Amino acid sequence: MASVAELKEKHAAATASVNSLRERLRQRRQTLLDTDVEKYSKAQGRTAVSFNPTDLVCCRTLQGHSGKVYSLDWTPEKNWIVSASQDGRLIVWNALTSQKTHAIKLHCPWVMECAFAPNGQSVACGGLDSACSIFNLSSQADRDGNMPVSRVLTGHKGYASSCQYVPDQETRLITGSGDQTCVLWDVTTGQRISIFGSEFPSGHTADVLSLSINSLNANMFISGSCDTTVRLWDLRITSRAVRTYHGHEGDINSVKFFPDGQRFGTGSDDGTCRLFDMRTGHQLQVYNREPDRNDNELPIVTSVAFSISGRLLFAGYSNGDCYVWDTLLAEMVLNLGTLQNSHEGRISCLGLSSDGSALCTGSWDKNLKIWAFSGHRKIV
Repeated sequence: MASVAELKEKHAAATASVNSLRERLRQRRQTLLDTDVEKYSKAQGRTAVSFNPTDLVCCRTLQGHSGKVYSLDWTPEKNWIVSASQDGRLIVWNALTSQKTHAIKLHCPWVMECAFAPNGQSVACGGLDSACSIFNLSSQADRDGNMPVSRVLTGHKGYASSCQYVPDQETRLITGSGDQTCVLWDVTTGQRISIFGSEFPSGHTADVLSLSINSLNANMFISGSCDTTVRLWDLRITSRAVRTYHGHEGDINSVKFFPDGQRFGTGSDDGTCRLFDMRTGHQLQVYNREPDRNDNELPIVTSVAFSISGRLLFAGYSNGDCYVWDTLLAEMVLNLGTLQNSHEGRISCLGLSSDGSALCTGSWDKNLKIWAFSGHRKIV
């Protein structure tokens, strides 16, 4: 029987071998990638989108939370937003009037994520209680004003970091967790339908922080993790990840499918956003910013979203910046963090309305802000 020392030596040798193969694979990928989106676009004579500070303006500030805002989501059809905060509440807002339609006190205040059901009638949230709670917005509140939970999805062995309803399916929800897995749930019964990454070698090796479902093919979704990788999953195949994407050098805090469903964007602790091709696995572009002038460090990318055409990539940063990147030219064309009425703290979350006409940002300054394209500006 092998001793502990021998096992440790074998483990170290195997790890070194894996790292060596990974580096050789990275170098091989680099030799095959003779260009990126930016170089190709410039060679074609493309120029960056022209943006003035008045083209995207803060038209509303949503005030009501007494703690840091951690997450937000828009309804697919109507102009409603749900937000989750450190104050232990979910608030549903009318984005057009800034009015609160619901303020839901949570049993566990340590909420990390929230999401609207496709029909806008229910909201889901998850956090450090390792569960995902579902609230029916048509339910009657009790005498204390508390709304009853309609369903609690339990089964994760770590915190629930992310959740998203499957498009056009009110009864299907996917969650990501600190237990390194993603789960597809039947919301009606509260049962787990499938577990992704449980004990399979192709699963994540660290906490899952974010996920995004392909709106054009709802069977496919991606997950971003503290293991610095993104994995592509097929709801019909639970035994393994379809593909693993490498490139980042830090936790992947946010993933988002490109509008065409063939690419996706990421945001990471390494301070970069990246664009990947879903089918080939190639990294198409890196969106690098300059270090923060104050401490010469790269701010963390906390959240990403694309404009309706995909020409713009919105990225929230830990220093309060919100960059608008031209995805073709890899140029920052506007920083919302420098505009009037910008946030005074870390941008923790952001999202685009379904018609692409407005961007909502949430911050540790306890507020949400709605940014709208000015009337003469074409939505891109």
